[in-house]
Amino acid sequence: MNLIIGSNESSSGKSAIVLGLGLHLQEHGFTVGYAKPIGTAARVVDSKTFDEDSYFITHRLDLTSSVPSTLVFSDKSTVRLRLLGQDTANYCAQLEHYLVCEPGKLCLIEAAGTPQEGAIFGLSLPQLVQSLEADVLLVCRCHDESVLDQLLALRTQIGSRLLGVVLNDIPESYYSEVGETLAPFIEKQGIAVLAMLPTDTVLRSISVGELAKALSADVLCCRDRLDLMVESFDIGAMNANSALRYFRKSSNKAVITGGDRTDIQLAALETSTSCLILTGQLPPPAVTLARAGELEVPVLLVSHDTLSTVGIVERLFGQARLREPEKVRRVQQLLAYHFDFERFYNWLGFDRGTPVS
Repeated sequence: MNLIIGSNESSSGKSAIVLGLGLHLQEHGFTVGYAKPIGTAARVVDSKTFDEDSYFITHRLDLTSSVPSTLVFSDKSTVRLRLLGQDTANYCAQLEHYLVCEPGKLCLIEAAGTPQEGAIFGLSLPQLVQSLEADVLLVCRCHDESVLDQLLALRTQIGSRLLGVVLNDIPESYYSEVGETLAPFIEKQGIAVLAMLPTDTVLRSISVGELAKALSADVLCCRDRLDLMVESFDIGAMNANSALRYFRKSSNKAVITGGDRTDIQLAALETSTSCLILTGQLPPPAVTLARAGELEVPVLLVSHDTLSTVGIVERLFGQARLREPEKVRRVQQLLAYHFDFERFYNWLGFDRGTPVS
């Protein structure tokens, strides 16, 4: 049986849900397959070419030997070949041989970031549904009522194949309203709400190493602590007394400030700080590096100005990837608590023991 996991927008948490479901099913004795026909960033492993996210999922589910290579990557060069008529492959037709799902096995097929993405290759979400005749579980970032329009518009395209939705990344202030009004409305439209997942700081966090890479930063100290997780960031542009009060309000943060602001740097280090990001290519004084070393807080030196640095960091937080073991555990915890697995099994025709043929 094939099940397509789609999403209403990029970075909605789709890959996290795919991995969480796959791990849960495996733990309960089900045989799971996985594939991602269209990807973005390529990674070659053992002569197979995977999307970066799909490789992590494949490896974590221990399916490396059985998962097929990604069919096509929607990068600029590949799209250009398509536009120029140099790539005329019928990828939709290739799906029949690409995906082989034996009886009693559930194959999780991860669609592209949005329902429309991949249409130029015949691999958009509606095209996958039509070609594979598979049902869809949609993962939707739910920050306001606009998710309803997206859901209903997609249901118009794929009809009864849209059987369920996971409402993800719901802000704490909006969670009650979703449960009281949005979710019941969605259910009345014939779409099962299988989970309402709150915004989670662990899943939204990024590692110091990811920050260093995205910023092309020089790591001035504590290179062995690049695995520290950053849950938020603050900008240090005030006086030292105000900074200390301000920085105490958040934990596991990155502090962005100028390399010449020793007062801000030292104030940040006296609070829960995962790293310092010093802008303008201005090296900090020895006292900052000494204190950071004592506290094992990495110091990153970047050439960008503060405004540009903030923009890069904001984008990175909006695209947080599922890589760290802590995040995998958190996904499993959230699904165990919030996901209606009983309904999911009934929906698929499975029981708790063996899939129904």
